[in-house]
Amino acid sequence: MKTEKIYSAGIDIGTSTTKMVVSSFLLKNVAGVTHVPRIEIIEKTVLHQSPIIKTPFINKEIIDMEKIEQFIFQQYQLAQIAPADIATGAIIITGESATKENASEVVHAIADTAGHFLVATAGPDLEGIIAAKGAGTLQQSKNTAKVIANIDIGGGTANIAVMQYGEVIGTCTLHVGGRLIEFQNGIVQSISPPIMKLMEKWSKPLKVGDAAEDVRVTQLIQEMADIVAMTLSGQLTDEQHPLLLGHLPTWNKPVEAVVFSGGVAACIYEQACTNRQYDDIGEKLATYLLQHEQLQSFLWLKPEETARATVTGAGTQTTEISGATIQVDAEVLPLKNVPVFDCHMDTNSQEFDYVVKIAVERADALFSIQENRSPFALYFSQLPYLSFQDVRTLCEAILKHLATISSKELPIIIVIQSDYAKVIGQTIQAINQTVPIICIDQIKVETGDYIDIGEVLPSGVVPVVVKTLAFHSK
Repeated sequence: MKTEKIYSAGIDIGTSTTKMVVSSFLLKNVAGVTHVPRIEIIEKTVLHQSPIIKTPFINKEIIDMEKIEQFIFQQYQLAQIAPADIATGAIIITGESATKENASEVVHAIADTAGHFLVATAGPDLEGIIAAKGAGTLQQSKNTAKVIANIDIGGGTANIAVMQYGEVIGTCTLHVGGRLIEFQNGIVQSISPPIMKLMEKWSKPLKVGDAAEDVRVTQLIQEMADIVAMTLSGQLTDEQHPLLLGHLPTWNKPVEAVVFSGGVAACIYEQACTNRQYDDIGEKLATYLLQHEQLQSFLWLKPEETARATVTGAGTQTTEISGATIQVDAEVLPLKNVPVFDCHMDTNSQEFDYVVKIAVERADALFSIQENRSPFALYFSQLPYLSFQDVRTLCEAILKHLATISSKELPIIIVIQSDYAKVIGQTIQAINQTVPIICIDQIKVETGDYIDIGEVLPSGVVPVVVKTLAFHSK
C-alpha cells in the first residue's frame, strides 16, 4: 500500500466544558518489501478544533443530550467531514458529568449516531491516561527515566496518571476541580457533594449564601492543593478520604516530575483563565497549586496541551492499528467493549490444552452475567517460539474449549502480543471453517482491559482501542 487516510474524532463532555476535535491519520506499511507487512499510523493531523462550550444541562442531574448532538453535528459541518467518514475515535464523559443520571445513555446514543466511535465512555482511570497522552506527557516520559505524573484538573476532578519510559505505572482520581464551589454576584451559589462531605467534621461549614470572599473558601482550596501534594508524595493512605474518587494511588515508585493539564492548568501556565466566565474557584486553585511548598519540590514540566488535553488525546491518541498479519471475520465487526483475559502461555505445548481450558473457564465465570454468555478476548502473552506442530496443538486447544460456544454473537477473539495472529487464525479456520474468528496481534493488553475492534479498513488492517471501562458514581 502507499498510504491510507482515516478520520478520527474526539468528544469530551466534562463537568464545566464540552469540546471536540476532528483529526486525520495516515496509515502506511513501514516494513520492508520482503518483510511481513506492518501498518502503522505515520502522521496525525488535527483538522478542526471546536470552540470550548459550557456543558449543557437540563437540570443538575441531567445532561442535555439534544444540545450536545447539535453541537457535534455543527462541528462536523465546520470540519467538512460527514459522521459516516469517522472510522475511530472516542466520546468520553468526564469529571462530575460521569456521575449524572443519563451519562451512560448520552455517550452510547451519540456513539450510535455520530460516526464509528470505538471508545464510547471513560472511567476516571482511562480519562487520566487519555489526558496524559493528549498533553504530550506520555511521549515526554519516553525520553527520560524520570517518573512523571500528569495531573489533569477540570471542573470536577483531578485525574492523575503516573508514567515512566512511556508506560503508565499507576492512576488515581481526586475530587479536586475549578467548579466544586461556584459563585454568583459575590456569594456562594453551589457547593459540590464531596466538598460538603469534607466539611462534615467542621464546626461551622461553608454554606450556600455565604460571601465568596469567606475565609473558609480559601481553606477549602488549600485542602484541595494539600491532597494533590499528599497524593503525589505517596502520603495519601486513607481509603475513605472524602476527596478520593475510587481507589488509592496504584503507582509504586516515587514521583519526580509533574505536568498539569486541564482547564485549571490553563491558569497555571498561560494565565489564560476563564474565571470571569464561570465564576468559580479555578483561578485561585491554580495559584495555590503553583505556590504550594510541597509541590515545589517536584520538577515542573510543561504540557503541549492544557484545556484541550483530554479531547486531543481522545481524538488522536486512543487508536492503535492491528497489522496485516491478522485474520478476521469481517461480518462480526465492529465489536465494542470486549473484556480481555490474559492467558500466560510461557509453557511447553503439552500444557497448552490445560492452560487454555483454565483460562476459558475463568474468563467465562468473570464476564458472563447470570446465564448470558458474553464475548471475551483471550490474550496470549509470553508465547514461546512455536513450531508448526505447536501452532496446531494450540489451535486445537482453542477450538476444543471455545468452538462449541461460539457464534456470530460470540466469535472466538484472540489477541496476541507477537506476530502469530495470521498463522493461528488461518490454522483455526483450516481445522474448522464455520467458526467466526477474530485474531489480532501487535497489541498489548492485560486482564481488566476492554477492547474495541473497528471495521476492516481497505488496507486489511483494523483500528483497535484498548481501554479501562467504568462509569463512576458519586
